[in-house]
Amino acid sequence: MTDQLNDSYDVVVVGGGAAGLSGALTLARSRRSVVVIDAGAPRNAPASGVHGLLGHDGIRPGELLERGRAEVRGYGGHVVSGEVTDAARDGDGFQIALADGRTVRARRLLVAAGLVDELPDIPGLRARWGRDVVHCPYCHGWEVRDQAIGVLANGPLSVHQALLFRQLSDDVTFFTHTTPPPSGEQAEQLAARGIRVVPGEVAALEIVDDHITGVRLSDGTVVAREAVAVSTWMAARTGFLASLGLRPAAHPAGVGEHLAADAAGRTEVPGVWVAGNVADLAAQVGSSAAAGVMAAAQINADLIAEDTRRAIEARGHSSAA
Repeated sequence: MTDQLNDSYDVVVVGGGAAGLSGALTLARSRRSVVVIDAGAPRNAPASGVHGLLGHDGIRPGELLERGRAEVRGYGGHVVSGEVTDAARDGDGFQIALADGRTVRARRLLVAAGLVDELPDIPGLRARWGRDVVHCPYCHGWEVRDQAIGVLANGPLSVHQALLFRQLSDDVTFFTHTTPPPSGEQAEQLAARGIRVVPGEVAALEIVDDHITGVRLSDGTVVAREAVAVSTWMAARTGFLASLGLRPAAHPAGVGEHLAADAAGRTEVPGVWVAGNVADLAAQVGSSAAAGVMAAAQINADLIAEDTRRAIEARGHSSAA
C-alpha cells in the first residue's frame, strides 16, 4: 500500500484505521493535501468481521481498510506504510519522523493511532483473542450468543460486562481470578441474573480442536465454557507525541489511558487533533469513523481560517506597495 511520500502536506494523519482513513477521505474531498501513515497493526485484525457498522455488517476488517485506502487515493490522498516515531513543532507546523529515517512536514496533525489491548497473562487468552475470547458484547456478542460464557474479572467494569453478556446467554459464569469476590450490590445483581461466581485464580484456558472447552483454575478444577469475555487494559499509542508535550491521561473509568481532547478532537496543543480509540477507548468502528470526519472538518476549517488570514495580509502588503 506504499505511495510516494512528499516532503510536506496540509495534514499528516497518523494511523490508517477507520478514524484515520475517514478523516483523510474528508480532507482529500476538501482538496487538502493529505497523507495517512499507517504502521499496519489494526486493533481488530484478529476479528473475523466488523459488526454493527450499518451497510457493512460482517465485513472483514482487512477488506474494510482496503476499500478505505482506495477511496482516499481516489481523491488524491496518499497512504504510506510506516511507523511514526516522533512529532515535533517546526515553525507554524510539524516535522514528523518515521522509523525508517524518512521525514515529512505537516501544517496540521491528525492522530488516529489507536490503542493496544493488554490482556492478563493467562495461557490461551491471547491466542484466542478476537475469536472465542472477546471483550465487547456489541462487537462480538451475537457470535457467542447462547453459548456457555465465562467472564474473567479484570478491571472495574467486569461485573457490568458480565451483566451485558447475560443478555446474550442464559449460561454466564463470573471468574473472580485475582480480585475479591463481588459483594454488596454487585453480588446481588449477579445473583439476581443467575450468574454463577467462581472464586480462585484462573490458570489457563482449555483448548481442544481449536476451540475453548473450559477454564482451568489454579487448583486444577476445570469449568466447562465455550467462550470467554474479558476486559482489557487499553493503552493509547501516543509515545511519538512526547516531543509535543502530549501524554496520555488516565481514563475516568479506570480502564486505561487516552489522549484528552474536546468533542471535535482538538487537543491542548494547537494544530493537533485526535480521533478514534486514541481518544475514546470505547469507540467502535462506526463511531471512530465519525470522529475522524468531525476532526477533519475542524482541521479544514482551521486551515481555511489560516489561509484567509494570510490572504488578507498579502493583500494588505500588495496595496501598500
